[in-house]
Amino acid sequence: MCRYTLPAIFTLSLLICAPSSLRAAEEKTGEAIYKKQCASCHGANGEGTKKYPEQLIGNRSVAQLAKYISKSMPEDNPGSCTGADADNVAAYMYEAFYSNEARERNKPPRIELARLTVRQYRNSVADLIDSFRGSAPWGDKRGLRGEYFNARDPRNDKRILDRLDPEVNFDFRTESPVPDKIEKVEFCVNWSGSILAPETGDYTFTVKTENAMQLFVNQPQKPLIDILVKSGNDTEYKGNIYLVAGRVYPIRLLLMKGKQGVDDKKKDRPPQRSNVTLEWTRPKGTSEVIPSRFLSPSYSAESYVVSNPFPPDDRSYGWERGTSISKEWDQAATDAALDAAGFVSTHLNELARTRDGAKERDKAIRDFCLKFVERAFRRPLDDDQKKAYIDHQFEIGKTPEVAVKRMVLFVLKSPRFLYREVGNHPDAYDTASRLSYGLWDSLPDQELLNAASQGRLKNRDQVAQQADRMLKDPRAQQKVREFLFHWLKLDQSPDISKDQQRFPGFDTAVVADLKSSLEMFLDDVAWSSSSNFKDLLLSEALYLNDRLARFYEAPLPAEPQFRKIQFPNSDRAGVLTHPYMMSAYSYTSESSPIHRGVFLVRGMLGITLRPPAVAITPVNANLHPDLTTRERVTLQTKPQNCTTCHGIINPLGFTLENFDAIGRFRNKDNGKPVDAHGMYLTRSGEQKTFNGVRDLAKFLADSEEVYASFADQMFHHLVQQSIGAYGPDKSKQLKKAFIDGGLNIRKLAIEVMANSALTSREDKVTINQSNKNEKGK
Repeated sequence: MCRYTLPAIFTLSLLICAPSSLRAAEEKTGEAIYKKQCASCHGANGEGTKKYPEQLIGNRSVAQLAKYISKSMPEDNPGSCTGADADNVAAYMYEAFYSNEARERNKPPRIELARLTVRQYRNSVADLIDSFRGSAPWGDKRGLRGEYFNARDPRNDKRILDRLDPEVNFDFRTESPVPDKIEKVEFCVNWSGSILAPETGDYTFTVKTENAMQLFVNQPQKPLIDILVKSGNDTEYKGNIYLVAGRVYPIRLLLMKGKQGVDDKKKDRPPQRSNVTLEWTRPKGTSEVIPSRFLSPSYSAESYVVSNPFPPDDRSYGWERGTSISKEWDQAATDAALDAAGFVSTHLNELARTRDGAKERDKAIRDFCLKFVERAFRRPLDDDQKKAYIDHQFEIGKTPEVAVKRMVLFVLKSPRFLYREVGNHPDAYDTASRLSYGLWDSLPDQELLNAASQGRLKNRDQVAQQADRMLKDPRAQQKVREFLFHWLKLDQSPDISKDQQRFPGFDTAVVADLKSSLEMFLDDVAWSSSSNFKDLLLSEALYLNDRLARFYEAPLPAEPQFRKIQFPNSDRAGVLTHPYMMSAYSYTSESSPIHRGVFLVRGMLGITLRPPAVAITPVNANLHPDLTTRERVTLQTKPQNCTTCHGIINPLGFTLENFDAIGRFRNKDNGKPVDAHGMYLTRSGEQKTFNGVRDLAKFLADSEEVYASFADQMFHHLVQQSIGAYGPDKSKQLKKAFIDGGLNIRKLAIEVMANSALTSREDKVTINQSNKNEKGK
């Protein structure tokens, strides 16, 4: 009796009778097409071959991949794989190995064990020591407190005026500092408060005056500049000091004008002049009057500064990583620890709040040591740790100072200080550290430690509440600004210089003003009530001072201070057309659609571009005097091996051609009308066209591709780990939260921390292992 039912026999007959059609169907699958036409060049799994060693990975969507394959692949016969075949092979490649999701599925990323970065080390040591000193709040007022005395010496207690001065830039040669109250003959002014360092590095402070003066920066008892006894004809004095970004330092300037010059008319000499200007030169910057936005009338305590040089951290992933220890880094950390130990030992009475000969001095110092170690390790100590780090040091130390010095050195070289997470039992104190290092690049403050000890860091809402509080700190505000500069790919302080014959007057002072203008614009958007991401792209406002207003021919009263100027119905489009951006992404004489396009592709849209196969020198304008910049770039990138990337780069970069090499608007280039048309193929496969930068800005401001890229980049900047290590859907979840939150930049920072601070390395190991087990089943 036959074992097959009628349906089974029918199916079998189909298989026997139609083998050729089934084989043909199989040959049309994406996998089959790839193996037949692509694998010989790119490898069975896109890993590359000797002929094409580059790994076949990227950011294109399936639709974008299919279009590229239809046009350009295979290279020996382009155009032979089109239609459904191109769609199928694109879908196969995307799911098998090309996309980020596929790569993370094949090799799941992990949360890496990380030491403190250089920035985090400097901040952590400074906050550790400064926590025993206290500090005044930064506050909302800007400028310095000015105390005016009707005498040369403030100790005479003849103060007649106490006011807030936005900046120190006065000329008292023609009028009294305080009309009707201070004679021009003799007076004194004491300016005091705090100064916020926007960058890490060496600062040069300059005081310009004909009078006696002293300037103190961070060291209240040691003048940075001391000209109490004035002699000679010098009127400009400089002092250098190393400061750390995001930190607040005390500053005081004392100006004293004596009676010299009262009888000068009888001696046929001009009367002594009286003017004063306080300037600084930021790292890689130029001298400028210190702006009020970096000054506060609240006088803070001295801050410890780790100025020892360190080797730079790895940035190959796009963010700073502390995932390796070199001999150079270890030696730098040792040198810094020795310096800090010496400082703490020298200032022991101040930090421990005791004095030589005090009855309870030994107890006060031991209490100080306990707090020091606990703050350094970001958690309470157990009994064994107390014995090792404190008791043992006092047993072998000949004096309290020696014991403290040993303790500090032992602590600052301990993995419990140098690594952000040590041990296999993560707890709320680890959560507090992830929060503080994410938003402050430093230790948790006492409020965070209290929240950890009291069980107030157990859920997302509790973490978000702390993150919201922490964002009000200058360190968090500085980190957000640094992220925005990183997003704009300007965080490495590009060298911006221009041909003076083409752009006379575009000097270092203008560049410094432009950078300040961009900083104020970014701060204005980020810390506005709405903190709306779209404003970064659609705003028609610029911050200008009198120098920039004259240079860019904008209407503005002749005032040195920056003011926000609106240009309604203009061609300006937020950061996209800011003159600092346009100048940075240009050559010395010409605009650069390629540089601008690369920024738009990488920074805005988050698309990975491979380095060019060969370095190509830009086509010299003199060789093609009749061509516009757009025409020269099109000519230069015409070869087939350029179209892969420049087919995306050029059409986006061309939309900014209405702005020249210093960001001035133009309608003509080389005597021809500017062609600012461009286009972009979206991830959904839709072709978008733009007529100038305003069209582009509106598209970017509404693009979920841009939202996803911005959110991912903020995650990486704050958390300093791959977002994929927190789950395959974390990027999509973060983008959705960003959109649901009204594209609020501050809310996004809070969301980043709420999505990462509660996840430990151990949690992810458990999750990844569980996922592998599920797949095994």
